[in-house]
Amino acid sequence: MQRVILPGGTIGVLGSGQLGRMFAIKARRMGYRVHTYSPDTDTPTGQIADREWIGDYDDLAKVRAFASKVDVITFEFENVPSATTDAAAECAPVRPHGSVLHVTQNRLREKRFLEQHGFPLPDFRPIHQHADLLRGVTELGFPCVLKTAGWGYDGKGQSRINTPDDVEDAWIALDGAEGVLEAFVDFAHEASVVAARGVDGSFAHFGLFENNHQNHILDLTLDPGSFDVALQAEAVEIARGILETLDVVGVLCVEFFITRDGKLLVNELAPRVHNSGHVTFDNCITSQFEQQLRAVCGLPLGATDRLRPGVMANLLGDLWAEGEPNWAAACAVPNVKLHLYGKMEARPGRKMGHLTALADTIDEARTAALAARNALTTR
Repeated sequence: MQRVILPGGTIGVLGSGQLGRMFAIKARRMGYRVHTYSPDTDTPTGQIADREWIGDYDDLAKVRAFASKVDVITFEFENVPSATTDAAAECAPVRPHGSVLHVTQNRLREKRFLEQHGFPLPDFRPIHQHADLLRGVTELGFPCVLKTAGWGYDGKGQSRINTPDDVEDAWIALDGAEGVLEAFVDFAHEASVVAARGVDGSFAHFGLFENNHQNHILDLTLDPGSFDVALQAEAVEIARGILETLDVVGVLCVEFFITRDGKLLVNELAPRVHNSGHVTFDNCITSQFEQQLRAVCGLPLGATDRLRPGVMANLLGDLWAEGEPNWAAACAVPNVKLHLYGKMEARPGRKMGHLTALADTIDEARTAALAARNALTTR
């Protein structure tokens, strides 16, 4: 029987960004202590945690020392080496297990997993050599997208191939890395299901979020999305199947493309709390962050009822181009919550915070979120 880690216990977090920060806020509220481990100092998570461990992920002696001081370990960042998770698991339970990270931190392993277990996904080809790319382009046709198999996010490591003239540039951009060539999906919507699975196999979800991206970075999340009941139910069942097949303990996000004829295709998996679930911090009885805590500690999963429709709007470093944003103007918009991540340096495209707007309808919430974000640049 798995030991339940009760309030007063210590949670270890591998990674130290904004996801860990919001997780730590919820954990501290419930009476837990939090230790975070990453190569950086004065981090978004470290500013909230009880202890900030600073070390490289390949410093396995320090990883073991960190793990020996906590009761359970989870992630806010999936690009952690397998050796790190194995070393940590010698001293404390790691949830989700390192095998989940092994699958999801590599696009090719992830797609082969999805294909093997019958989950719907875009057609793809593994790319190891130049000949693989030439053959793959012939089989998938134009346009298609070449992606690095590992270490990619927010559109990084991707090249769209529109014509035969683009093939060589895409191959050069791959720079010898393992790649995945994907058929281009002319989707109508992007969406996601953030779901949790407990130690006992219990399952909870937040429904199907509607996501809007700009330059490959999430811009807005709408909860609820504009989808019919049958499509939402199908997406949730796909997510349930993925979590069960991977034997996830914790939170996992399934990102979907919804095609113009209404079919669901799995785009990516993220074995952690997710940017599209930030809206739940304010508009649900139990947020994704508290749900992650409950799951990895062996507590019952919380109710995921939506209190009010909500919209999350990301705040990128571009907003600082003309100086400090006008926080007072944004906060003057009723029913808007401001979340800043404690990052000292604003850079274009860097996620610095987000706004959550709540309202009686999703249209009203979207209008408020956009009005508050636009107000940030008023002088």
